[in-house]
Amino acid sequence: MKIIDISREMFSAPPYPGDPKPYRDTVRRMDMGDGYNLSGFYACCHSATHMDAPLHFIEGGTPADKIDMKRCFGPCSVIEAAGTVTGEDIDKLPASVKKRIIFKGGGRAFLSRSAAFALAGAGALLVGTDAQSIGAAPEEAQAHKELLGAGIPILEGLCLDGVPAGSYVIAAFPLKLGGAEAAPVRAVLLCR
Repeated sequence: MKIIDISREMFSAPPYPGDPKPYRDTVRRMDMGDGYNLSGFYACCHSATHMDAPLHFIEGGTPADKIDMKRCFGPCSVIEAAGTVTGEDIDKLPASVKKRIIFKGGGRAFLSRSAAFALAGAGALLVGTDAQSIGAAPEEAQAHKELLGAGIPILEGLCLDGVPAGSYVIAAFPLKLGGAEAAPVRAVLLCR
């Protein structure tokens, strides 16, 4: 079985405009005479590859630590997308597309509100993108609200360079950050 890491590195990934930049703080260093190495770090819950939980846009929504783990593991389809995907585009997807769907578009794969609505109506379990946000301006919040309002977690900031469209198994579990609206994820695709 082949394992493909589709996560961005936390400290080098560009932050979403306006979000704080993550950093690592060295507390102990063996090369400075300490008996061990020890680091701390700071990051926004939306840094690098992360999962938005319903709480991100839905008042009283599910936080990251309460997301159903069954949504985060299982059959997945990676689909090429150029620009903003519409509801009409979703309606044209073949029946073989899985309920966990990742859109690949060179960091510019976005969903319109109608696409998010169509995915929710089709029973999507997890939706992701290689862009920093699932929604494109000016509808950015609307795509989030459609998916998260339907209880569908969103993976953002994926690294799909060199990953061909097709069927995989995804494992993308959010860190257990109690009460948080999002959490960093180490996402991988599995294939034969």
